[in-house]
Amino acid sequence: MNQYIVVGAGFAGCVCARELAEAGKNILLLEKRHHTGGNAHDEEDDSGILVHRYGPHIFHTNSEKVFHWLSQFTRWRKYEHRVHAVLKGKSYPFPINRATLNQLYGLELNEAEAIEFLNSVREPRDPIRTSEDVVLNTVGRDLYEKFFLNYTRKQWGLDPSQLKAAVAARIPVRTNDDDRYFTDRFQAMPLDGYACMFDKILDHPLIQLKLNTDFLQLRAEYYSSGKPLPHVIYTGPVDAYFDYRFGRLPYRSLRFEHEHLPDIAQFQPVGTVNHPNENSFTRITEFKHLTGQDHPGTSIVREYPSAEGDPYYPIPSDENERLFQQYQDLVDMEANTSFVGRLAQYRYYNMDQVVAAALTTVQGILRRHA
Repeated sequence: MNQYIVVGAGFAGCVCARELAEAGKNILLLEKRHHTGGNAHDEEDDSGILVHRYGPHIFHTNSEKVFHWLSQFTRWRKYEHRVHAVLKGKSYPFPINRATLNQLYGLELNEAEAIEFLNSVREPRDPIRTSEDVVLNTVGRDLYEKFFLNYTRKQWGLDPSQLKAAVAARIPVRTNDDDRYFTDRFQAMPLDGYACMFDKILDHPLIQLKLNTDFLQLRAEYYSSGKPLPHVIYTGPVDAYFDYRFGRLPYRSLRFEHEHLPDIAQFQPVGTVNHPNENSFTRITEFKHLTGQDHPGTSIVREYPSAEGDPYYPIPSDENERLFQQYQDLVDMEANTSFVGRLAQYRYYNMDQVVAAALTTVQGILRRHA
């Protein structure tokens, strides 16, 4: 008999399954899709280029524990992600740094002068409650309108003044020439891809994987038979678990337009290029930058934010947080289910944060069931 049911074979579910199996527990891992890895799933396209089907997933972390745990299941390719933003046909480093300011305004600022420049244009906000407050307080109105305002409206379907401050606070502003998107201690990509890494995580005799399987349907079958469910680790949407009792939690979705360019070895100078103002897509990613793959052609993906479709990003607003809290109150009363992950906790987690949360969740389960 399976001692645990894990729902969802993304980062949260796979990490939980492996850790519980290592502790000698039998695991039934259920996944609605036809593959593991959740939105981090990658595969070769028809041309043989490794692509991320659900948009770019760039691994970075400051957690030695998380990095070493994943290193059991993959070798790494060192990779530091860089992003540009296109304004009226010209490309600038993003996040904003000293080079961005000098290129955009035709200046020759040193680092101290870049600090003075930003201090001269910023619009102090106190208190800082929204994403608009964060950006205006840091870089002022012109840079806000050029790089952030329309991108945010496309990405979230909301004005920055309607989003909590944490959304914009994730994006740094620098006064040196560091053009890396992330500055974490560990920055790398799985050498053989995410799908290969997930296969190795799940390669354990105590893990039984069932793809194309809906947990909520299985739960109904248990209830109708009168059989008790084993302990469940649930990583899906928390509102779906409770049959949308208080209504649906809002998510932002994405539509992906993949394209292979057979006669172009390199389409753009960096892995991702943002398009904040023109076009209905937000960004283009070229995968060969991420993987280092050698191929005469190249493959790209354009991202189109959408209000409809699979849930990708919990929308962080005060109203949505209040709705989530109603579901959290139900979570707190569920004695036989653990909730972990971006969808189950309605949090905008990075991949390493999901891994850390999963490891902590399993530690708690094993203590309680010792």
